[in-house]
Amino acid sequence: MADEVVLLDFWPGMFGMRVRIALAEKGIEYEYQEEDLRNKSPLLLEMNPIHKKIPVLIHNGKPVCESLIIVQYIDEVWKDKSPLQPTDPYQRAHARFWADYVEKKVYEVSRKIWTTKGEEKEAGKKEFFEIFKTLEGELGDKPYFGGETFGFVDLSLIPFYSWFHAIEIFGEFNMEAECPKIVAWAKRAIRKSLH
Repeated sequence: MADEVVLLDFWPGMFGMRVRIALAEKGIEYEYQEEDLRNKSPLLLEMNPIHKKIPVLIHNGKPVCESLIIVQYIDEVWKDKSPLQPTDPYQRAHARFWADYVEKKVYEVSRKIWTTKGEEKEAGKKEFFEIFKTLEGELGDKPYFGGETFGFVDLSLIPFYSWFHAIEIFGEFNMEAECPKIVAWAKRAIRKSLH
């Protein structure tokens, strides 16, 4: 029996983008169900009764929620295809740490740049650059966070690339001038995903 895989998502949703990229990396066929976030479907409310949010991956009738948890699940279930996490336990823990760092830091600080003004906005920009300089330090001279291959940390961060232009406009700065390694990494990751 073939796996039944359904993704409940909203097309511009950056967290769902993580899941769509992971499914594509693994070559997993799935049914995509677009959600209307103002009028949530009964299926979404049934599959994610706690948070009532997307994305939700439904695998053979069982729901998995929260984008990074879904990506880990995909990597564990379809482990024979394009691994996203390292096999070494220490390296896997290290990748999970950095993905968690992205999850906890990047979204909130990015929002500060376009939702605040004055001193609060300037403080947000300073924090934003500190976070991305830290990420550039972790990336180092490697093509991807995991080394030579696109992996879990890359997958956690790449959806934020879609926000860079808006952040630049609201923040009145040039992302490439401030964080050249991150922008070069993002362009490399996007080119890779198009092939």
